[in-house]
Amino acid sequence: MTDLIQKDLTYNWHPYTQMSIQQANPPLLIEKAQGIKLYDASGQWYYDTISSWWCNIHGHLHPRMVKAIKQQLDQLDHTLFAGITHQTAIELSERLIQISPDGLQRVFYSDNGSTAVEVALKMSVQYWRNSGRPEKSKFISFDRAYHGDTAGCMSVSGESAFTSAFTPLMFAGYKVPSPYCYRCPMGHTSQDTCATACIKFLRDALENHSDTVAAVILEPLILCAGGMLIYPAAYLAEAALLSKKYNVHLILDEVAVGFGRTGTMFACEQADVCPDFLCLSKGLTSGMLPLAATLTTQDIFNAFLGPSGSEKTFYHGHTFTANPIGCNAALASLDIFAHEGILAHVQVLAQELRKSINMFSDHPLVGDIRTLGTVAAFELVRNKKTKEPLPGNDQMIRQIYSRGLEKNVILRPIGNVIYLFLPLVTTLEDLKDIISKTHASMV
Repeated sequence: MTDLIQKDLTYNWHPYTQMSIQQANPPLLIEKAQGIKLYDASGQWYYDTISSWWCNIHGHLHPRMVKAIKQQLDQLDHTLFAGITHQTAIELSERLIQISPDGLQRVFYSDNGSTAVEVALKMSVQYWRNSGRPEKSKFISFDRAYHGDTAGCMSVSGESAFTSAFTPLMFAGYKVPSPYCYRCPMGHTSQDTCATACIKFLRDALENHSDTVAAVILEPLILCAGGMLIYPAAYLAEAALLSKKYNVHLILDEVAVGFGRTGTMFACEQADVCPDFLCLSKGLTSGMLPLAATLTTQDIFNAFLGPSGSEKTFYHGHTFTANPIGCNAALASLDIFAHEGILAHVQVLAQELRKSINMFSDHPLVGDIRTLGTVAAFELVRNKKTKEPLPGNDQMIRQIYSRGLEKNVILRPIGNVIYLFLPLVTTLEDLKDIISKTHASMV
């Protein structure tokens, strides 16, 4: 084990990691996984409390998933998707359209969340160009948003450690304050009085700039990397109405919150919203293989039709677009939803999660507790009255992470937010244990 860790430190470069301190804080060497647990090389186990970066919804090595991948490997491993198609991609597209909001009729495949969003951004800009409105090329996005690490995704994300070094690569757009209920941008002290007052910022941006705006892009219901900021479905509904009123597209990034995470198959269902683009990945294959999909409308698809060689063609693609093994894994994931009562279980799990996190309210450092579906977040502050945030590099946060590992839970923070992003198949017994261990790690 020591030899493998040393080789890792010699050859690997880990993401979002200051490698100068990795020698003193070596990574966990995970050897196997089963269900909602990860096992390291020494035999120690850990609850996968953040779903292996928000993607492992059905638990590790689910038998349906494993069987589907093995079966596909015996038949077709990969083929290009330009001028060629295959059964698994056709079936998956049909099923995605069947379960997605009415109005979405076309599926474009890529291979991860960032590329799913990049596809939507490029499609939106080219749609307006193809429609004789090339000036509509900018985006309205949110100051606490995160949509991925490629250049376009960073451009529509908020300013943060993820983006600050790369500003020369990014294009300009319009940023509006996020619906951050705990730190209301309107100055309200209660969500009951605030409601959706902060939609004013989006309304003003559209009123002033809609002639040059291609789309509004938003993470529905939870701004995940922004600190697990949970906001009302009513805000999303109003954002959709404003997008239509001002004739701009609505791009919903459900890469992290899609596939049951918020309690419904897609988060936008809770606001009765059909976007112009729906971006999916992560839970699409329950994290077993890289695959992403960007769903859009027939109207947008039609704007790209033209003769052979037409400039209206969408000249974009990926080597692993609609990879057959990934598509079959996604089909197996949808079968699990269809046959194993996952969404019904999530409702029960979410209710118990809401009840159980009440024990954190008396914690001297917990300023705000947020929960939706299988997500719970605890925002840490120096002072509850002033809401002064605890710095993300505070020693206390590092200690919580270390104590969590000692108690079999992975509590990887986002800045000053400790959070749970539980697999959908977490049992009520395991939930009770996870909450108890998390609370003990934060004492």
